[in-house]
Parts: sequence; structure tokens; C-alpha cells
Amino acid sequence: MASAGLSPRRLAVRVGVTGKTVERRLADAELTPHARKREDACRALGVGEEMIWPQSVKDRVKTGHDREVVHSYPYRSACPSDVWGELTRGASRELFFAGYTNYFLWSQIPAFSETLRRKAGAGCRVRFLVGDPEGAVTRGRERAENVALSVSTRIRTTLEQLERMGPVDGLEVRFSDPEDAVYHVGLSVFRFDDDALVTPHLARLVGHDSPLLHLHRQEDSGMFDRFTEHAEELWERGSRVPA
Repeated sequence: MASAGLSPRRLAVRVGVTGKTVERRLADAELTPHARKREDACRALGVGEEMIWPQSVKDRVKTGHDREVVHSYPYRSACPSDVWGELTRGASRELFFAGYTNYFLWSQIPAFSETLRRKAGAGCRVRFLVGDPEGAVTRGRERAENVALSVSTRIRTTLEQLERMGPVDGLEVRFSDPEDAVYHVGLSVFRFDDDALVTPHLARLVGHDSPLLHLHRQEDSGMFDRFTEHAEELWERGSRVPA
């Protein structure tokens, strides 16, 4: 306050609190004002928040397993298209699309087929894991969702899009194993190198109405690894899609 040329009373006026409130804060460093009042005080004093309330800054920094959560969305459809596009274009080692249908990617990501072809040509591993359109789990999910664009139709749309691309070295496609289909249909994992978008499917809701997590790998056996290992297990037990 001395450097800013402010007395407790003048600071109180700037921040919009009483002089007694300022005096109480000065007497007890453990007392932390609300975020808006902290911002006003820092602006009036011309200093950063970390100088006055370092603990409040530290408390906002993620240090546990949740630091891998970049963003969460209550609906997959709430995640901006730019996020999908940027992650796809930025990947250089791994593109793994392990949704049960994956059909929406062609409308979500501009020039998606061309991007996949270019990535595969540059040495990036590109994989698609989809459900069997004729499988029992697929038929059961169709009854649960009861929507016009059925699960099997969405899977076939993906397969048709991939077939149109023709032979592409580095691009692999598999069906999940019939015994694993129930685990696959309930959780979609999309990997882009060290980032992943994960959707746990809620009850009878279709994918775009279910939540989505954006994860970035920060540690061994963290949330990113747990979800991507799940997808890798499904992949290893899957079977090649017939030509």
C-alpha cells in the first residue's frame, strides 16, 4: 500500500469495502476475499495476485490426476469443431478413432479424408475401431436409442467413407470383438498423439448428447493412459473388417 500511495481507507474506497474490512484482512493473512475483490485490490495496488494471496493462486493450479483434464463438456456437441480439427491436424504419431460408429467425424472435421490420407502418408498410424453393424449389441443399442439414423446405418456410413478413400498405407480398420462390443458401445475414445477426447455414453442417449472430456497426457497411469489402454485392449481383441 505504501508503494501505491494508498492508506487502508483509500484502498477500501477503491475496492468497495469498508475500512474495517481492509484492516481485518491486514491483521489476518489467512482471510481471503472473493475473486472479484482480489482483482480490484490488485488493480488498485498495481501488483499480481500471487504477491498478496499466493495460496489462492496455488489452489487454482491442478496438481493431482485431474490436471490431465483440459476441458469438460456436458454434451459432445458442445465441443467446438475447431478442437477436433486442430487435434487431428496436429497429430503426427497416432490417430485412433475408437467410437462405436465414428460416422460424425466426416461432418465434424473439414476435409477429413484428405487429412487422414496425408497423415498416413507422413508416417502417422491411423486406426478406426467400429462396432459390427450386424452384431447383437448393435441391434440392442438401436432399440435403446430408437432414432431414425440407426447405429448400423452410422457404422456403414463410416465404412463407406473409408472405402471411398481406397487403399491407404498406414490406415487400419477393425470391428470390436462381439464379446467386447458392450464395453465399446458404452465408451468412445478418440486419440490424437498425447490428447484424447472421451465420451461415456449415457443410458439411451446418442453420442452427441453425452458428455465429453478432453484429456492431455501428463503422467504414467493417469486418466489419459487409463482410457487409451481400454481402447487398445479392444483393438487387440478386434478383427479386421472384411474387404
